[in-house]
Amino acid sequence: MKITKTAIAGPLIIEPRVFGDDRGFFMETWNQAAFAEAGLDMGFVQDNHSHSQRGVLRGLHFQNPGAQGKLVRVARGAVYDVAVDLRRSSATFGQWVGVELTAENKRMFWVPEGFAHGFLTLSDDTDFLYKCTAPYAPQDEHTLAWDDPTVGITWPDTGCDPIVSEKDAVGLALADVPAFS
Repeated sequence: MKITKTAIAGPLIIEPRVFGDDRGFFMETWNQAAFAEAGLDMGFVQDNHSHSQRGVLRGLHFQNPGAQGKLVRVARGAVYDVAVDLRRSSATFGQWVGVELTAENKRMFWVPEGFAHGFLTLSDDTDFLYKCTAPYAPQDEHTLAWDDPTVGITWPDTGCDPIVSEKDAVGLALADVPAFS
């Protein structure tokens, strides 16, 4: 696998080895020993799958306490995936990094604990899969506003206004989130 660091310490772009022929392809999306050998010693407790149409924006979510690391990928379709640094002690606090994940490029994105996470679907019928290092705890979940001007995420144009849930529509400003130390 190929691991690429991002402009912010922590999030990583992971490109698995893909073996393809005229029948299709095979790839490992998770192998504990291989990831640990590459310096990514993660323990996952929950897998999630979301399905969305073009223009759906989910996030920016995080849990505090009970922070979750997430290994995310797209099985069908395409997303623009974003991680926002919520570690107050970090030199990159409030900064974001984004990566396009598609069924075709087969990239994965590691979003470590201490980051808000969200994505915008770029195509219809997008299946988004992610593994979490901590269980979902609704009482500890928070939402950073996807359009907070302080953070200034540059979301791609999907040809329509982002479709957000009621919860995501009232996300908190960066100044008001319960950030990490």
